Amino acid sequence: MKKAKMPLFSAALLAVFVLGACGGDETSTDGNGEQNNNGGEESSSGGTLIFARGGDSQSLDYASVTDGESSRVTKQIYETLIEFADDSFELEPGLAKDWDVDDEGLRYVFYLQEGVTFHDGTPFNADAVKTNFERWADPDHEYAFTDEGYSYSVYGTQFGGFKGDDGHVIEEINVIDDYEVEFVLSKPLGSFLQNMGMSYFAITSPAALEEYGADIDENPVGTGPFKFVSWTKDASIVLEKNEDYWQEGLPKLDGVTFQVIPDNSARLTALQSGEIDLMDGLAPDDAAMIEGQAGLTTFERTPNNVGYLGFNIEKEPFNDVRVRQAINHAIDKNEIINNIYGGLAEPAANAVPKDYLGHNDDVVAYEYDMDKAKELLEEAGYGDGFEFDLWTMPVSRPYMPDPEQAAVVIQDALSELNITANIVTKEWATYLEEIELGYQDMFMLGWSGVNGDPDYFLGSLLSTDGIPGSNQMFFSNEEVDALLAEAKTTIDPDERAALYEEAQLIIHEEAPMVPLVHAIPALAGVDTISGYVPHPSTSESLKHVEISN
Repeated sequence: MKKAKMPLFSAALLAVFVLGACGGDETSTDGNGEQNNNGGEESSSGGTLIFARGGDSQSLDYASVTDGESSRVTKQIYETLIEFADDSFELEPGLAKDWDVDDEGLRYVFYLQEGVTFHDGTPFNADAVKTNFERWADPDHEYAFTDEGYSYSVYGTQFGGFKGDDGHVIEEINVIDDYEVEFVLSKPLGSFLQNMGMSYFAITSPAALEEYGADIDENPVGTGPFKFVSWTKDASIVLEKNEDYWQEGLPKLDGVTFQVIPDNSARLTALQSGEIDLMDGLAPDDAAMIEGQAGLTTFERTPNNVGYLGFNIEKEPFNDVRVRQAINHAIDKNEIINNIYGGLAEPAANAVPKDYLGHNDDVVAYEYDMDKAKELLEEAGYGDGFEFDLWTMPVSRPYMPDPEQAAVVIQDALSELNITANIVTKEWATYLEEIELGYQDMFMLGWSGVNGDPDYFLGSLLSTDGIPGSNQMFFSNEEVDALLAEAKTTIDPDERAALYEEAQLIIHEEAPMVPLVHAIPALAGVDTISGYVPHPSTSESLKHVEISN
């Protein structure tokens, strides 16, 4: 069996892939101690961190939803076999302390941490790993809860479908002993190890699945540094320190409270008045002011997202590619960046961020050209315009700090084409649920990368496998599907890149979305916080964070 190191992922090179396996020294990584936390010194500062955000979690069953507000919380409760480095997608040990992969990339063996327990006191072991992965893969599994409306679209897109599907790559999961589990693939998967670090594929207590059944989404039980206490919908989620956490000296905090404050300015006021400790969705115009204010500090995430307008291409008139192209020509992205992002963004031409493997630099964004937009609408038979509902997010997101203002800019631009865009908004969880069901005409949303791999963007947002679920445009193109499927099962990074580049050319021509921006998300907090590192995925563990007295 071959053992080799997986290449490192830097923030600037998020997706350079080669076949290999990654192992970690138990005495040198933060997965097995406190060496990476301020020199390993224990702190008695404790306290509860109050993290304010724009919207509530959709569910605390991480694998069945795709929103960042859910994973931000579940990241504290649950853990994955592989973890990412604090500030990049470099692979590090998690619940697996080491792993091997064979030369063909078809057999992965994970060696698990010993002595780890779930929050309910039951042991973490290889059987728990097998139960969780089989739950997501098999719609008929007793813990899949499909009759209660659960679905695992991200599992399907990342692993080529579900049990029984031709493309499903996980052929077998074998428990070798309590702390050794083997995954056998039917064909290579270029992103397999990166997938194992995604927060969607963290491990739930099998005993909790049996106890709570379909109510597991409100009763999360993992191995993570914080334990679930309570959830008051649209208000707060309270977590407490896991006193039996398997990593010595962690977490530093006594607890974390995730508080919902929908309005950006209200969150900032709460921070300035000392009601909260940390907030996301900092308006770019406020960033400079915060930097000069005593007692406060700012944080920036590495850009790793796309904010976009999506068309429901199953509805008229957006089933006509000429209408979709016309609207692409009618949006002035630089105006949006200057007015809303304060320069903390760059125009997007593709769904994939620029530093990713396979980003097609030859794809040129649709030029802002109202004459061309009018010409295309005339050709499509909509020269006199039309009326539709523009679904607008009710909360700020890392890729869009002020959705309402952005919607108004878009509404004004389309009015020049005699197009009436009625701005519609809904409560966040309802918004996400209903766009997955296809109620929308056109909608505002975005996507943040969680594993450093281009397939997570293209496969999730623009493949048929993402319907229903993450592909809320309902875009289905056989040629694109074939290219993405081949790229998914290709190991050579150059071959993968070429396939993704070809797919982006077709997507650009078909225009199922208006890629607006790749944003630099900003956060703000009190300057007594230490150990907080914003992760590019937008969901970071808070186990190293502490608040000085």
